[in-house]
Amino acid sequence: MSYFDAASAVPLHPVARQALLASLDEGWADPARLHKEGRRARLLLDAAREAAAGAVGCRPDELVFTSSGTQAVHTGVAGALAGRRRVGRHLIVSSVEHSSVLHSAEAHEADGGTTTRVAVDRGGAVSAASYERALRADTALACLQSANHEVGTEQPVAEVAEVCRAAGVPLLVDAAQSLGWGPVGGGWSLLTASAHKWGGPPGVGLLVVRKGVRFALRGPVDERESGRAAGFGNLPAIVAAAASLRAVRAEAAAEAVRLRELTERIRARVPRSVPDVEVVGDPVRRLPGVVTFSCLYVDGETLLHELDREGFSVSSGSSCTSSTLTPSHVLKAMGVLSEGNVRVSLPAGTPEEDVERFLSVLPGVVAGVREKLGAPPAPGTAARPGELVLDTLGKRCPLPVIELAKVIGDVPVGGTVRVLADDEAARLDIPAWCEMRGQEYAGEEPAERGTAYLVRRIS
Repeated sequence: MSYFDAASAVPLHPVARQALLASLDEGWADPARLHKEGRRARLLLDAAREAAAGAVGCRPDELVFTSSGTQAVHTGVAGALAGRRRVGRHLIVSSVEHSSVLHSAEAHEADGGTTTRVAVDRGGAVSAASYERALRADTALACLQSANHEVGTEQPVAEVAEVCRAAGVPLLVDAAQSLGWGPVGGGWSLLTASAHKWGGPPGVGLLVVRKGVRFALRGPVDERESGRAAGFGNLPAIVAAAASLRAVRAEAAAEAVRLRELTERIRARVPRSVPDVEVVGDPVRRLPGVVTFSCLYVDGETLLHELDREGFSVSSGSSCTSSTLTPSHVLKAMGVLSEGNVRVSLPAGTPEEDVERFLSVLPGVVAGVREKLGAPPAPGTAARPGELVLDTLGKRCPLPVIELAKVIGDVPVGGTVRVLADDEAARLDIPAWCEMRGQEYAGEEPAERGTAYLVRRIS
């Protein structure tokens, strides 16, 4: 089995396993106690904090351990907003942030705050200028991921941090995807990360709050971890997380070069071997091991199951997967094809032959899924000269696009197809299909049922 889902979670690093087992005998006591066992546990905690702070590039007293990366985000966002409440209640996030950040923004709005969601380009990146335009006199906090979790695009953190610093606004960086590859540069104010993304054990997060950043704790205050992470922490897991972060950093430079070559191979060869594929994400500024592509006329859930049968564990942002009925918010914000989406994220040490086998298997798998989903010519009735009405109501992606492809040749050049659809993914996939196939997307109109999407035949 080839595990290609490292962006979700990385297998436990050997160093993490060794540190975890070793610290089970020494790190069971309460590090807040003054007896011998407590002092021994405290030494382990302090050493782990120093190691993690060294990897992040911050002071040890600026870093606390949390029970997850999600908790680190929620605590960081809420604390920074509360600390600057006198300034205002305006929050800035990018439209492609991890759900933990977006959920924090929703909670902020429910509590009476306001949020600006900054748009991204088709590669998934924001610009510093867009953040600068979003800044207001009442902006309390800005958030930006260091790299995107679905398409691997790296964000211009240093540039955004500079415009935020000039305005006196702290920037919180979600570094979950990138911290294992290196420290986050720039003048950020807060940072979060999660150990299971770099090969540490799950259940350990990092929250860094720079000295001088106004931060107010929300909810009951605990005496541990500066009050920012309540409860008795899992010390053996914390030790393992810090040890593995240091270990992966020692291997990162060489492994990044190797994985970039492998993902570049996938980016180049998939469009050549599989028709009607869109490779998404920035082609240059991206994480070493992540490559994402979307396949026209493919059901994402079926594609993932078929690849799993072939021995490949991959992920998907497609709306056709069982976990969601709406398109990935990341792909939607980028304006790219969502159907048949595959995210390949290679863990360190992935053998070259596994990638070659994936590239040899993929064309047949996609062709098989397309054959299974092949629909008979879709019924259409002419509404007026040069226009065809295509009724795909009740059909989930990718069927509306499959049927559109079958009938586009039935209208003259300059004529239109009015696609009636009630699948939310059609709003994203039909314009993406038009761009890929050289046809004109003429917009959408309300319909008696669902939505009418207008496609004009160009060639």
